[in-house]
Amino acid sequence: RLGSVVAYFTSAKFLLYLGHALSTWGDRMWHFAVSVFLVELYGNSLLLTAVYGLVVAGSVLLLGAIIGDWVDKNSRLKVAQTSLVVQNASVILCGIILMIVFLFKTQLLTLYHGWLLTVCYILVITIANIANLASTATAITIQRDWIVVVAGEDRSKLADMNATIRRIDQLTNILAPMAVGQIMTYGSPMIGCGFISGWNLVSMCVEYLLLWKVYQKTPTLALKSAKVEEAELKQLNVKKECDVKPAEGVQLIVEKDVTGFEPQQEKEVSCGARIAEPFITFRDGWVAYYNQPVFLAGMGLAFLYMTVLGFDCITTGYAYTQGLSGSVLSLLMGASAVTGIMGTVAFTWLRRKCGLIRTGLISGVAQFACLVLCAISVFMPGSPMDLTVSPFADISARLFESEPLPTIASPEDKPEMVFATGMPNLLNGSTTPANSDPEMSPEPVPLISVSLLFAGVIAARVGLWSFDLTVTQLLQENVVESERGIINGVQNSMNYLLDLLHFIMVILAPNPEAFGLLVLISVSFVAMGHIMYFRFAQKSLGKQLFVCCTPDPKTVSDSSPPGNTSTV
Repeated sequence: RLGSVVAYFTSAKFLLYLGHALSTWGDRMWHFAVSVFLVELYGNSLLLTAVYGLVVAGSVLLLGAIIGDWVDKNSRLKVAQTSLVVQNASVILCGIILMIVFLFKTQLLTLYHGWLLTVCYILVITIANIANLASTATAITIQRDWIVVVAGEDRSKLADMNATIRRIDQLTNILAPMAVGQIMTYGSPMIGCGFISGWNLVSMCVEYLLLWKVYQKTPTLALKSAKVEEAELKQLNVKKECDVKPAEGVQLIVEKDVTGFEPQQEKEVSCGARIAEPFITFRDGWVAYYNQPVFLAGMGLAFLYMTVLGFDCITTGYAYTQGLSGSVLSLLMGASAVTGIMGTVAFTWLRRKCGLIRTGLISGVAQFACLVLCAISVFMPGSPMDLTVSPFADISARLFESEPLPTIASPEDKPEMVFATGMPNLLNGSTTPANSDPEMSPEPVPLISVSLLFAGVIAARVGLWSFDLTVTQLLQENVVESERGIINGVQNSMNYLLDLLHFIMVILAPNPEAFGLLVLISVSFVAMGHIMYFRFAQKSLGKQLFVCCTPDPKTVSDSSPPGNTSTV
């Protein structure tokens, strides 16, 4: 028994889990802390945070396919190590710059009329964006490729590994921001910067070693480069045969023999091809994604990002206006993490009983049924929804304000710390809504509406994470190895696109009176996403769609749509 325990803790699977846990912990700490740092620096204004979010979303949207193509065209170890070093080095450099800004912010504000401070802001956002792009590359290569190779041909093992990865994500989503938040609360933002930089330096070395160990223990990881090279050569030969006619080929040979200027022409063509290559890769990636047999399933997952029904700053900010205290919100976030882990357990059980595609159907129905509670909450007592209030009233009021924008926070105007919920004052137990007069005692808001809202959101996490794992495994199993990177890169771009649209939706209707309308729109997008998945399942299983039986582990899984034998 001791030998089996030792064998498990030294196996490639466990080492992959450990490396992912370290990487995710550092990511969650940094993503939480960088938003707080930007708010702290810019005088309690969300402008820099909003700019950072926009730059990150836009970069992944535009570069997702190119990053994925780079993952496909290079060896696995090179991709994993390069993205790991770039990501952690960028975070360390950002932390150093932020420490310098926090130490000398008064001097930087006066130098060159504040332009040097502005340059520091631009550097922080740019380098942080590079770190996020490297993190995207790491997620694609490890979670979409390495894990498939380590699992081998055992799809049940792949499902268990995917579920374990998601459980690690759920735990770090809650624990990492809490840990760094305590350090920043009882220390200072500068101490927080130093801690995160030090953590990433140590974590980078450990993760680098773990990647090398996993690579050594899984010899099949080294086979990718040969396959990719062979696929590229075939593609290049086919392209040359299609593009060059015999007469043109003869003419080119004659020109080369007679004029002697062919090397210069080749140089010019290669230069133009290099300039056009990113645009061609972007186009080919989206076309390949559209032609995938699991396209509708991927689109269904992306549509779930167009929602305000999650534990982000938007929904928790709305709860704050409805009188929920920080302690209650922290308990609700903990409950959502528990139901998320329950979703990963439900995924593995349902997959064994009903197959992969039917698991997605059941998960979708479960999620939508729970979100019906959120739609009902809009019309219950305590709901502030009032469609007679113009959603643009707050925007127009801010546009015509004459107060200047803040440049930097002075020590006496230090803003209150923004915690994991994204709103100030959440952890002090206050239930007074923002911008309210403490001398006035408004009538308490009925909690029926907000209680139904969060009950639906928390319960829906079971179906949400089970559905997410279903689509993830469908992409892993049904996308050919030479295209895993670019297809998953485009999938990330689609996710960011819908996530960006949901933030734009909130910007257009930021008032609490319009939040009910946002809830109804969110539920509609979730429904459309699951309708797309239903159409995919219908195409894949046909008349066997609603026949739920226990599949024989020795038989082929139902996750391979018909006709998925050729490369797109």
